[in-house]
Amino acid sequence: MLATRRYDIKYVKGIGPQRAQLLASELGIHSVYDLLHHFPTSYIDRSTTRSLRSLFDAAAVDVAMVLVRGRFVSFNVLGEGAKMRLVGLFSDGTATMEVVWFKGWREMRKRLRAGEEYILFGKPGRFNNTLQMAHPEVDSPDSLIAGETVRPVYPLTEKLRQRNITGRVIHAAVMSVFANLKAPLRETLPPSTIAENRLLDIDSALRAIHNPTDNDTLAKARLRLKFEELFYIQVDMLRRSRSRKAGTQGYIMPHIGKWFNDFYSQCLPFELTGAQKRVIKEIRADIAGGRQMNRLVQGDVGSGKTLVALMAMLLALDNGYQACLMAPTEILAGQHYETIRSIVAKIGLNVKLLTGSTKTKERRLIDEQLRDGSLHILVGTHAVLEDKVEFNRLGLVVIDEQHRFGVAQRARLWTKSAVPPHVLVMTATPIPRTLAMTVYGDLDISVIDELPPGRKPVATVLRYDEQRAKVMEAVRRQLDAGHQVYIVYPLVKENEKLDLRSVEEGFAKAEKYFAPYKVALVHGQLKPAVKDEQMDRFVSGEASVLVATTVIEVGVNVPNATTMIIENAERFGLSQLHQLRGRVGRGADRSYCVLMSKQKIGADTRKRLEIMTSTTDGFVIAEADMQMRGPGDIEGTAQSGLPFDLKIANLAQDGQIIQLARRAAESLLDSDPDLSNPANSGFVMALADMLKRTTDWSRIS
Repeated sequence: MLATRRYDIKYVKGIGPQRAQLLASELGIHSVYDLLHHFPTSYIDRSTTRSLRSLFDAAAVDVAMVLVRGRFVSFNVLGEGAKMRLVGLFSDGTATMEVVWFKGWREMRKRLRAGEEYILFGKPGRFNNTLQMAHPEVDSPDSLIAGETVRPVYPLTEKLRQRNITGRVIHAAVMSVFANLKAPLRETLPPSTIAENRLLDIDSALRAIHNPTDNDTLAKARLRLKFEELFYIQVDMLRRSRSRKAGTQGYIMPHIGKWFNDFYSQCLPFELTGAQKRVIKEIRADIAGGRQMNRLVQGDVGSGKTLVALMAMLLALDNGYQACLMAPTEILAGQHYETIRSIVAKIGLNVKLLTGSTKTKERRLIDEQLRDGSLHILVGTHAVLEDKVEFNRLGLVVIDEQHRFGVAQRARLWTKSAVPPHVLVMTATPIPRTLAMTVYGDLDISVIDELPPGRKPVATVLRYDEQRAKVMEAVRRQLDAGHQVYIVYPLVKENEKLDLRSVEEGFAKAEKYFAPYKVALVHGQLKPAVKDEQMDRFVSGEASVLVATTVIEVGVNVPNATTMIIENAERFGLSQLHQLRGRVGRGADRSYCVLMSKQKIGADTRKRLEIMTSTTDGFVIAEADMQMRGPGDIEGTAQSGLPFDLKIANLAQDGQIIQLARRAAESLLDSDPDLSNPANSGFVMALADMLKRTTDWSRIS
């Protein structure tokens, strides 16, 4: 199997140097291994053709890829210059269809003959009420492989199609590889893993995925290949996690002292929830054990993650260490700083804020106090990572929304301490369990799944533009009651093409409609000083209405704000809507989120908005978001968190296989912790080869 990684694709029959170069640049296919792992996305039954009449009768735009069989009646070259195209009139006796080539049309014109029979494979559509198919695959009936009834459909780019590198070319190359193999492909999974999970061998699985004989064998092939990808990831992450726990020394912090106790007795703003107490106990056990902590704390918006992080930092202070909290934006860092500074004011804790905007005089004071140890907690942005920022004794690092920092950036924190500091990662983006098991599989995970006392769920409703007058009346009643309101827009400036409302337009209308109440405006194109000034007006209560873009998605805490209007809510994803909604409901008063939308929206969009109105549980929303959009689109959980890209497994759909792979990985490492068993040598070689192109971040959370 490993030999196929080094066998250049250009030597495969039907490929050659030019096609090899295109396949490499367009699809990343360099070797035979890459070719065999370029998996079909679907299959078409070549024994069944569709009549053109049936495509007319169906809603052609909703029909998937189909086979049609017939003859070209005529060809015409239309247009001028870059807009020239070839249009063939194709008939099967039941109806006619236009077949169009915009690129590569000269070659197709030389190749095709009117009156001869052809088989076309492509996606039908309608243009000017005419049935049409653009850039289909074209075969002659006698070119079909004998006995072939199922044709795999491969992912391709438009450039490859224009150069006549079709799915048929890919499939023929794959079959040529299998025909020339002198022995079955070398196994890449441990024998015990294959036996325990009743998996196909790799040779059978790859042959079946590219040339399935029946649905049952295809299902077994898919299971084997998905399992393998996920198994590699689980073994890699578990091995790193176990190695870290066994070998990475960490500062020992066994004491609970004055800082923690004084805070608990004098400053704690409310009784801790059971979930917060549980997570603090887990953190205490980690930092007292002599091994470096790498723990992820998941908590929904408003669940009290920052308070848990603060109490963890107080534990570090009680053991003679400094702590640092790093946030991705100045707004969020400033919010954390103000929250922590105000809440610990009674006990005299020295807390400072360091961002790119920090003045030189203040910066000198911060640097001096960091080095002499008198600065207890530093809150900051990327500025904390600069080489000149030196701690006296950094023991604990808290990273908020870590996906917004590159791994290499986070790694620089390690250089600021003689022994690796304990690491606590916080995220307000709820992550489905199976996804967390894969993306954050090498971290210990804690979940805060309760809201603090007094917090009420935010009532969320969907309203259409026709109901705007009633919505505005309700907003004014909230203002008259002394509360504050957010109005969020998707754009800064008006965009006629997209027909979306803009924040500038909304600000002008809000000033007029809500007078005499003051209105503040915040968006990403404002200068930082102006943005801060406008935000301060709202936070202080001077402005009752904040008109903004999604810059207020995180880091804004105004308990008196009880209502949020999200304009063009149909343009936002579930996760972003949930984060925005989290800006209200932060006080004891009943709060509301109104999703404003156009009446005419697609079924998926309507489903997304209805999910938002039916639940405030971030984990339920995250599961739904992953099912609808896939894991790669969920903020913070894209495949950049994985050691390699997935070719066939799907984190959104393959939860059961993820759990199966996890159990199998645990079983393997329990029986062979250092993977030294000779029976597992093939797997070790395959895993090493898979990971060799990736940076080893095994010592970084």
